[in-house]
Amino acid sequence: MLSVSSTNRSLPILLMVACLLCSSCENNVKDLPSSGKKQGMPPEEAWQIESLMSEGGKIKGKLKSPYMLRFQRADTPYAEFPRSLHVDFYKDSVKNKDSILIESQMDALYGKYLQNQNKVFLRDSVVVKNILKGDTVHCKTLWWDQHTEKFYTDDSVRIYTKDKILFGKGMEADQNFRWYTIKKLTGSVLTSENAINK
Repeated sequence: MLSVSSTNRSLPILLMVACLLCSSCENNVKDLPSSGKKQGMPPEEAWQIESLMSEGGKIKGKLKSPYMLRFQRADTPYAEFPRSLHVDFYKDSVKNKDSILIESQMDALYGKYLQNQNKVFLRDSVVVKNILKGDTVHCKTLWWDQHTEKFYTDDSVRIYTKDKILFGKGMEADQNFRWYTIKKLTGSVLTSENAINK
């Protein structure tokens, strides 16, 4: 049995060893378990999702996805769409289903909705198209801020218009893709309307 004096001498050594062990650990974010697994709570699953998006009683769009996972953490609840998602944005926020006119569409192979931030992160073959103008953007990743109704990315983008293709890095646009700003234009190609493959 240790005496009081020997316990007091070994305590600093134990603390130093514990600090060294903790400081030598390093986790990669990809290696961390998802929040649902960490807490022992499996995510909620849903198939064939169709969700209307509205604001102030007006229908603003419709989201479709074949599969959704929903993680209910009190501090950071989120939903994942690991098998693609598609969103139709309606022109001028229609009030009923009979007068719906799709102004733009968005597609991605993966999406993650951060509920508390009201933002969606999109990646893998992201495409946003303004149906009425015919302009289309292709990018690897894209953020969609539902509060400001804007898209933005710092990644490379390709924008197809009726007579040209624009290449750049970084972009901001409204969610209906009526307007867009390329942060750094890296090139453009003039082309006839029939030659563009969107």
